[in-house]
Amino acid sequence: MARNTVAAGVVMVPCLLLGAAFMSTALWTDAAGPNRPLALGLGAMLSGAGLLAYFLPGSEPVTNQDESERDP
Repeated sequence: MARNTVAAGVVMVPCLLLGAAFMSTALWTDAAGPNRPLALGLGAMLSGAGLLAYFLPGSEPVTNQDESERDP
């Protein structure tokens, strides 16, 4: 199955945005409080998943030839 770049983008963009939101909340505001390590962990995991979706290589497309299309 070939790599679908649209699907990879649909996964990557929200993961990176949410990861950045969690990490910025943990680092720059006092709202995180005692949950700061949790917010940092979630932000790092979401950012990593988004980058993994972008850099994960796809497989080569599989093409099957029909018997009727072969030259005699």
